[in-house]
Amino acid sequence: MLTLHLGVIDIPYVEPPDEPKKIGKAGRRPRPHKAHAAKYGNITTGDVAGWLETRYHVMELFWELHQNEVADDFANAVSGALETFMMGGPANLDVMGSVGSKIEDGFKQMLSGRELDSLGYPGIPTAAAMAGKSSRFKRGYTKNRTPRPSFIDSGLYQASFKAWIT
Repeated sequence: MLTLHLGVIDIPYVEPPDEPKKIGKAGRRPRPHKAHAAKYGNITTGDVAGWLETRYHVMELFWELHQNEVADDFANAVSGALETFMMGGPANLDVMGSVGSKIEDGFKQMLSGRELDSLGYPGIPTAAAMAGKSSRFKRGYTKNRTPRPSFIDSGLYQASFKAWIT
Protein backbone atom coordinates (compact mmCIF):
# COMPACT_ATOMS: atom_id res chain seq x y z
CA MET A 1 0.00 0.00 0.00
CA LEU A 2 1.27 3.46 -0.86
CA THR A 3 1.43 6.15 1.81
CA LEU A 4 1.62 9.87 1.12
CA HIS A 5 3.76 11.84 3.59
CA LEU A 6 3.63 15.61 3.99
CA GLY A 7 6.46 17.27 5.88
CA VAL A 8 9.41 19.62 5.76
CA ILE A 9 13.16 19.38 5.37
CA ASP A 10 14.57 20.11 8.82
CA ILE A 11 16.57 23.34 8.40
CA PRO A 12 17.62 25.65 11.26
CA TYR A 13 16.11 29.13 11.25
CA VAL A 14 19.14 30.63 12.98
CA GLU A 15 22.45 29.45 11.57
CA PRO A 16 25.05 28.12 14.00
CA PRO A 17 27.81 30.64 14.87
CA ASP A 18 30.52 28.68 13.03
CA GLU A 19 28.76 29.05 9.67
CA PRO A 20 29.36 32.27 7.74
CA LYS A 21 26.47 34.67 7.48
CA LYS A 22 26.08 38.22 6.33
CA ILE A 23 27.42 40.67 8.87
CA GLY A 24 25.05 43.47 9.85
CA LYS A 25 25.84 47.15 10.29
CA ALA A 26 26.81 46.57 13.91
CA GLY A 27 29.52 44.14 12.74
CA ARG A 28 27.91 41.02 14.19
CA ARG A 29 25.71 38.21 12.97
CA PRO A 30 21.97 38.60 13.51
CA ARG A 31 20.85 36.37 16.38
CA PRO A 32 17.95 36.23 18.79
CA HIS A 33 18.10 38.68 21.67
CA LYS A 34 19.81 37.23 24.74
CA ALA A 35 16.46 37.07 26.54
CA HIS A 36 15.12 34.77 23.81
CA ALA A 37 18.29 32.90 22.81
CA ALA A 38 17.66 29.87 25.03
CA LYS A 39 14.08 29.49 23.79
CA TYR A 40 14.54 30.32 20.10
CA GLY A 41 18.23 29.70 19.47
CA ASN A 42 17.88 26.26 17.87
CA ILE A 43 14.52 26.44 16.10
CA THR A 44 14.17 24.40 12.91
CA THR A 45 11.57 24.19 10.18
CA GLY A 46 10.49 20.88 11.72
CA ASP A 47 9.69 22.65 15.00
CA VAL A 48 7.76 25.39 13.22
CA ALA A 49 5.86 22.86 11.09
CA GLY A 50 4.87 20.98 14.25
CA TRP A 51 3.62 24.14 15.93
CA LEU A 52 1.69 25.25 12.85
CA GLU A 53 0.14 21.82 12.44
CA THR A 54 -0.87 21.67 16.10
CA ARG A 55 -2.41 25.13 16.14
CA TYR A 56 -3.65 25.73 12.59
CA HIS A 57 -3.60 22.27 10.90
CA VAL A 58 -2.01 23.75 7.76
CA MET A 59 -1.07 20.46 6.06
CA GLU A 60 -4.30 18.79 7.11
CA LEU A 61 -6.31 21.64 5.61
CA PHE A 62 -4.23 21.39 2.44
CA TRP A 63 -5.16 17.72 2.17
CA GLU A 64 -8.85 18.43 2.78
CA LEU A 65 -8.88 21.15 0.12
CA HIS A 66 -6.81 19.40 -2.53
CA GLN A 67 -7.23 15.64 -2.05
CA ASN A 68 -9.19 15.25 -5.30
CA GLU A 69 -6.47 17.05 -7.25
CA VAL A 70 -3.82 14.83 -5.61
CA ALA A 71 -5.82 11.72 -6.53
CA ASP A 72 -6.05 12.95 -10.13
CA ASP A 73 -2.29 13.57 -10.16
CA PHE A 74 -1.73 9.97 -8.96
CA ALA A 75 -4.05 8.58 -11.62
CA ASN A 76 -2.43 10.64 -14.38
CA ALA A 77 1.08 9.63 -13.31
CA VAL A 78 0.26 5.93 -13.19
CA SER A 79 -1.62 5.98 -16.49
CA GLY A 80 1.21 7.95 -18.11
CA ALA A 81 3.80 5.46 -16.86
CA LEU A 82 1.70 2.53 -18.05
CA GLU A 83 1.27 4.13 -21.47
CA THR A 84 5.03 4.75 -21.68
CA PHE A 85 5.72 1.12 -20.74
CA MET A 86 3.21 -0.19 -23.29
CA MET A 87 4.90 1.86 -26.01
CA GLY A 88 8.27 0.28 -25.21
CA GLY A 89 9.63 2.83 -22.74
CA PRO A 90 11.67 1.97 -19.66
CA ALA A 91 9.86 0.33 -16.76
CA ASN A 92 12.01 1.95 -14.06
CA LEU A 93 10.51 5.45 -14.23
CA ASP A 94 9.97 7.25 -10.92
CA VAL A 95 6.21 7.59 -11.25
CA MET A 96 5.60 8.86 -7.74
CA GLY A 97 8.38 11.46 -7.88
CA SER A 98 6.43 13.60 -10.32
CA VAL A 99 3.36 13.36 -8.09
CA GLY A 100 5.36 14.55 -5.09
CA SER A 101 6.62 17.61 -6.92
CA LYS A 102 3.08 18.50 -8.06
CA ILE A 103 1.85 18.23 -4.48
CA GLU A 104 4.70 20.45 -3.28
CA ASP A 105 3.85 23.06 -5.92
CA GLY A 106 0.19 22.94 -4.92
CA PHE A 107 1.01 23.46 -1.23
CA LYS A 108 3.29 26.40 -1.99
CA GLN A 109 0.67 27.97 -4.26
CA MET A 110 -1.98 27.46 -1.59
CA LEU A 111 0.09 29.44 0.92
CA SER A 112 1.02 32.17 -1.58
CA GLY A 113 -2.55 32.42 -2.87
CA ARG A 114 -3.97 32.87 0.66
CA GLU A 115 -6.45 30.00 0.26
CA LEU A 116 -6.49 29.31 4.00
CA ASP A 117 -7.23 32.94 4.86
CA SER A 118 -10.76 32.70 3.44
CA LEU A 119 -11.79 29.45 5.17
CA GLY A 120 -12.82 31.02 8.46
CA TYR A 121 -10.65 28.70 10.54
CA PRO A 122 -9.95 30.22 14.00
CA GLY A 123 -6.77 32.29 13.97
CA ILE A 124 -6.42 32.33 10.18
CA PRO A 125 -5.43 34.80 8.80
CA THR A 126 -2.84 35.27 11.50
CA ALA A 127 -2.49 38.58 13.30
CA ALA A 128 1.12 38.91 12.12
CA ALA A 129 0.03 38.42 8.52
CA MET A 130 -2.75 40.99 8.83
CA ALA A 131 -0.29 43.50 10.33
CA GLY A 132 2.20 42.83 7.52
CA LYS A 133 4.87 41.75 9.99
CA SER A 134 7.72 39.96 8.26
CA SER A 135 11.26 38.95 9.16
CA ARG A 136 12.28 39.52 5.54
CA PHE A 137 12.56 43.23 6.24
CA LYS A 138 15.11 45.03 8.37
CA ARG A 139 12.32 46.20 10.63
CA GLY A 140 9.84 43.38 11.08
CA TYR A 141 6.87 45.65 11.64
CA THR A 142 6.08 49.06 10.22
CA LYS A 143 2.76 50.86 10.37
CA ASN A 144 0.74 50.94 7.15
CA ARG A 145 2.34 47.83 5.67
CA THR A 146 0.03 45.76 3.50
CA PRO A 147 -1.05 42.35 4.79
CA ARG A 148 1.01 39.35 3.70
CA PRO A 149 -0.07 35.71 3.25
CA SER A 150 -0.34 33.71 6.47
CA PHE A 151 2.44 31.20 7.26
CA ILE A 152 4.97 32.89 4.97
CA ASP A 153 7.13 35.00 7.27
CA SER A 154 10.67 34.22 6.17
CA GLY A 155 9.61 31.81 3.41
CA LEU A 156 11.69 28.98 4.87
CA TYR A 157 8.68 26.91 5.99
CA GLN A 158 7.12 27.18 2.54
CA ALA A 159 10.38 26.44 0.71
CA SER A 160 11.24 23.41 2.85
CA PHE A 161 7.87 21.64 2.33
CA LYS A 162 8.20 18.12 0.89
CA ALA A 163 5.77 15.43 -0.18
CA TRP A 164 6.90 11.84 -0.73
CA ILE A 165 5.36 8.45 -1.23
CA THR A 166 6.49 5.21 0.43
